[in-house]
Amino acid sequence: MNYLDQFAFQLYPYIVMAVFLIGSWARFDRAMYTWRSGSSQLLSGRGMRLGSNLFHVGIMVVLGGHLVGLLTPHSIYSVLISAPQKQLLAMVVGGVFGLMCLAGLGILLLRRLTNPRVRATGAPGDTLILVLLLAQLLLGLYTIVISSHHMDGGVMMALAEWAQRIVTFRWGAAAFIAQVNWVYKAHLLLGMTLFLIAPFTRLVHVWSIPLSYLWRPYQVVRRRQPALHYRLRS
Repeated sequence: MNYLDQFAFQLYPYIVMAVFLIGSWARFDRAMYTWRSGSSQLLSGRGMRLGSNLFHVGIMVVLGGHLVGLLTPHSIYSVLISAPQKQLLAMVVGGVFGLMCLAGLGILLLRRLTNPRVRATGAPGDTLILVLLLAQLLLGLYTIVISSHHMDGGVMMALAEWAQRIVTFRWGAAAFIAQVNWVYKAHLLLGMTLFLIAPFTRLVHVWSIPLSYLWRPYQVVRRRQPALHYRLRS
């Protein structure tokens, strides 16, 4: 194992966590009104609903699958499912929702690049974030292709052991990453880098997932009647 692997997969994760947490706290404390997703739907709604829904549903399932798959100890799920079966499940679910997320992201990116109103009012960082997310999704989907060549679950177990050692602050995590295919390393590095820059971009709104929307009452919106509008003006 070389020094680059040691830095990238043993030290860099803690740098990312520190910047993500402290940077998010500092932004909320000093620039609360910038804590938003910066929606451009008022400028143009074309493609926004479809692209946003596909992207957000896909990304939430993919992120949730990563968290559960990487951070759940093998001893917990081994009584129900084997490592090869878990790998196959991850490939199928990740592939389906990854493609859904990719389709939504493609719509959003195309909209931002081709819609004059959205492009004129957006920041260069917004487009950069979409491009980085696109690269990360493509890397993630390519890992499925690579994983299809070794269905024994060994690499998946190594990645899970790396993640569990990182979150429990144990040394030696990088050793589990040193020998895996380059695409897994690139996927991990870019994923961590997205968290690193999140506090300084629109990605900071991941902290504000509106879970209350699941149980809040419906919002009733009534259309203004032309006759009533005429009487009010009179």
